[in-house]
Amino acid sequence: MGGTGAGLDPGDGAAVRIATRGSALALWQAHHVGALVTAAGAGGYELVVVETTADQRLDVQIWELGGKGVFVKEVQAAVLDGRADLAVHSAKDLPAITPDGLTLACVPERADPRDVLVGATLEGLAPGATVATGSRRRQVQLAERRPDLAFIGLRGNIATRLDKVPPGGAIVMAAAAIERLGLSPTVVDVLGVDTMLPQVGQGALAIECRADDAGLAALLASCEHEPSRLAVDTERAFLAELGGDCDLPAGAHCVVVGEGDGAGGERELVCTGLLAPDDGPLRRSTQRGVDPDTLGRAVAGAVR
Repeated sequence: MGGTGAGLDPGDGAAVRIATRGSALALWQAHHVGALVTAAGAGGYELVVVETTADQRLDVQIWELGGKGVFVKEVQAAVLDGRADLAVHSAKDLPAITPDGLTLACVPERADPRDVLVGATLEGLAPGATVATGSRRRQVQLAERRPDLAFIGLRGNIATRLDKVPPGGAIVMAAAAIERLGLSPTVVDVLGVDTMLPQVGQGALAIECRADDAGLAALLASCEHEPSRLAVDTERAFLAELGGDCDLPAGAHCVVVGEGDGAGGERELVCTGLLAPDDGPLRRSTQRGVDPDTLGRAVAGAVR
């Protein structure tokens, strides 16, 4: 285990090395996955903490740093060069194209994909109130419903963001982050997907390993939650068709309906996508299908 191509024998009792960012949320996610792989047969786990450029440059908005890939490139590099065996990411941070040498081996069961306002409800915000968010996707959707609102940027770890609620205003966060860290802000307004379409993959974890590590890939396959994987793959296909990064103010949300067990009808995917053009109203499309790649790309084509 360890070098490129060495592979992991799930039965050899070795600990799996997990590459992760060092934030409280990232560490929670890595320990969660570590528990999953240990239960699946690995001989425990250890963390390889990587500080990324995005973690160091909190004064710059994500899209100015180059999009969501800034959160994951250094973590992926730790796996590619053999310092770690797998990487744990928030799926929403992953560009749609997986780098050569890696594979998206596992998506565990997804948490709540929705966004929340912290500090005030959407209806309770006074005219002209300030909302802090570092996401263009969040800003354009809130501005569509509340064009009177003012917006400022927001960066930092979860605790830092919670300390930056503007007076009389609110911040926008992912529901999953609050849930995973066991936080209880004073006012939390959960925004339904009809109000705020989430980022691609939001609420889900994505586990990457080296593409030639068949032993570890087999171990991770036992940690997969199939409905979550189908939904995330559909949303990532949507993003890939649009260009593969979060620089675009775009969002998507897919759900799996039906059991697909041959007894009660075919399982089906329902995907809604959104794109904010440079001018004009937001474009939305909801479509149904059975193949994640085909469906995600069709929804992207409809909003592009």
